[in-house]
Amino acid sequence: MLLGLLPGVEVVGAARDGEEAVALTAELEPDVVLMDLRMPRCDGVEATRRIRERYPGTEIVVLTTYADDESLFPALQAGARGYLTKDAGGEEIVRALRDVTDGRAGLSPTVQRRLLEQLLERGEGPERAGPSDGPGPHPADVGATAGPAAPEADGLTERETEVLVLVADGLSNQEIAGRLRISTATVKTHINNLFAKTGVRDRAQAVRYAYQHGLVRAPGRRVT
Repeated sequence: MLLGLLPGVEVVGAARDGEEAVALTAELEPDVVLMDLRMPRCDGVEATRRIRERYPGTEIVVLTTYADDESLFPALQAGARGYLTKDAGGEEIVRALRDVTDGRAGLSPTVQRRLLEQLLERGEGPERAGPSDGPGPHPADVGATAGPAAPEADGLTERETEVLVLVADGLSNQEIAGRLRISTATVKTHINNLFAKTGVRDRAQAVRYAYQHGLVRAPGRRVT
């Protein structure tokens, strides 16, 4: 009922469990699936994995009661581009839907902070760099910055590294094109190339890669 009242949203189907969600995705070809996690027969993580593998044109936004790490990380690793808890209001849901269809992550600020905290706690933050690197602000909801892009690991070109930094900053393809003064088609080509070189599957993994290689910097931490 709530979704049907949201501006710009058309509800084309509803599934009772993960198996039915996968089947309806094949039939209806929706732009976005709002996915619960705890379901019978096939849970939301497995359904997300199947949909993203078989129907990559459909984005997944998790909408669930659970905000714990055991739910968050498996869902994102399975290919979800957004993650909201069920106390999210209509405006937040619409924003997440628009973000994922525009190529951005649809994560609530609370989820973004938890994701960053866990990456840092697990030692998966920026790698150690040379002494010439100075402190700097950071990504996602706070705005990532970095020094002049240079060729990085896995053979990334300077331009591909620039695009990766902007992806980590949460910019859409159109916004990246405007920032770099190139076409959106060129942006997509760079993203496809850097995905192939780094072995990441989606933007969430690309952000993690940028953290790990020190292209963006965690708030409040010096890079040494």
